[in-house]
Amino acid sequence: MTQSSSDENTGNPQRAKRRGRSARVDQRRKPAQVIATSAKRNIPTTELFDENSLDQLEAHADWILKDIGIEFRGDSETLDLFRQAGASVDGERVRFDPGHAKALCATAPAQFVMHARDPRNSITVGGNSVSLSPGYGSPFVTDLDRGRRYATLEDFENFVKLTYSSPWLHHSGGTVCEPVDVAVNKRHLDMVYAHLKYSTKPFMGGVTAADRALDSIQMAKIMFGESYMEDHCVIQGNINLNSPLVLDSIMIGSLKAYAKANQGNFISPFILGGAMGPVTQPALIAQAHAETIAGIALTQLFRPRSPVIYGNFLTTLDLLTGAPTFGGPEASLSALALGQLSRRMNLPLRGIGHVTASKVSDGQAMQESSDSMSAAMMAGSSIVFHSAGWLEGGLTMGYEKFVMDLDRCGMMCRMLEGLTIDENQLAKSAYLQAGPGENFLSVDHTLANFETANYRSSLLADTQSFEQWTDGGQLDTEHRAHHRWKAMLAEYQAPEIDPGIDEELTEFVTRKKDSVEDHWY
Repeated sequence: MTQSSSDENTGNPQRAKRRGRSARVDQRRKPAQVIATSAKRNIPTTELFDENSLDQLEAHADWILKDIGIEFRGDSETLDLFRQAGASVDGERVRFDPGHAKALCATAPAQFVMHARDPRNSITVGGNSVSLSPGYGSPFVTDLDRGRRYATLEDFENFVKLTYSSPWLHHSGGTVCEPVDVAVNKRHLDMVYAHLKYSTKPFMGGVTAADRALDSIQMAKIMFGESYMEDHCVIQGNINLNSPLVLDSIMIGSLKAYAKANQGNFISPFILGGAMGPVTQPALIAQAHAETIAGIALTQLFRPRSPVIYGNFLTTLDLLTGAPTFGGPEASLSALALGQLSRRMNLPLRGIGHVTASKVSDGQAMQESSDSMSAAMMAGSSIVFHSAGWLEGGLTMGYEKFVMDLDRCGMMCRMLEGLTIDENQLAKSAYLQAGPGENFLSVDHTLANFETANYRSSLLADTQSFEQWTDGGQLDTEHRAHHRWKAMLAEYQAPEIDPGIDEELTEFVTRKKDSVEDHWY
């Protein structure tokens, strides 16, 4: 992970000439001031189940797909494609013979690159690369100054800027928080524009209606060029199934838009055990697997080899209150199992990061968040959503929680590096210089390695004496994070953007907004 302020642009491919702006075509992606290079996994994944147990889970998923089936609602093209592919279609219910849905996924790539407008911020999804992305979807935000409140476009832009400013987040996210001061049918335009203007990291487009997905893709084309996007993934949609066992017309429409444009689809069932599936985890794992591969199969029918990711959001339900829970042992175990199933499919995995049901950034928040993120790391996730900011079961993005999570994102990236065994790391010279009974603080080896030997917290962890801490105001972690996010926004420097591109984007947004009335639902 490095930070850079270099103005040198590298790796900028030739893109199509359009409407008299050919002289600027190679200026579309300006260099960023913060370079966030994906972490590299040098430690093994956790293999929870043996091969026989995995066979049983896959067999049960096949049973669900054949005997129960998946409903694909409101899209005749989808039903025709499945019928032509040999699936059994009865109304809107689609059933697959054992192994058929998995076979339809075979054209999906094992890994792909999400290209950023600064090529140095591009990420590889799959292989041994691991990328982290902030939370998304929260209608509320909170901070120590103003408390919990509805999110605005200003809050959304703030979180995009904070994400861009961190070397530990590699993807700008999508609906980082819902800007509820903008009409529902128009806010996707402002959100995509903010990702393109205030960041140069990969990003997510709209999925709440097919036309919003198409608008997002069109804005990406303005930035990157239509011909470039024919064989380069620059944007993706997060497609949630309506568990149990339904993919509705809204999600299908968005999935179709991204797949046909050869852009990414992250297929992610959202299952709460006991509500959207049985209460027992093995059944939920099989259901999640069935739903995921059915969605991936559809992407490949719309466009073979279009990029996809095997996603999941499987957690438990508090059966006393009916509220979702996070960071529990069952959810962590299921994450590990789904990681194994994704590797059997030879597909990259989307994990779930620092999630919690807590309303504030307290001990519960950090326990649940830490356990969930650790499970995502050990499961083999290629990209982890909700890595920073999530509170209250996803209803709220917390400014302080965001920064606290960032610090732990850095720790996770360091853990993935593993340890290197070489002459320098074994430090014979330090022993020879210090000898028995001597400390190692001033030996040459310590002086040469102290800056890089251990992960250094971004000003959040307190290691002062009690007296120093008292004299400094007795600030706890949340209050230190409060000062930190404010400093990050004050220090933020926007990446350059080509004026012609910016003008075309703003004209597109204005034209689309003016063409329809505001809808607030």
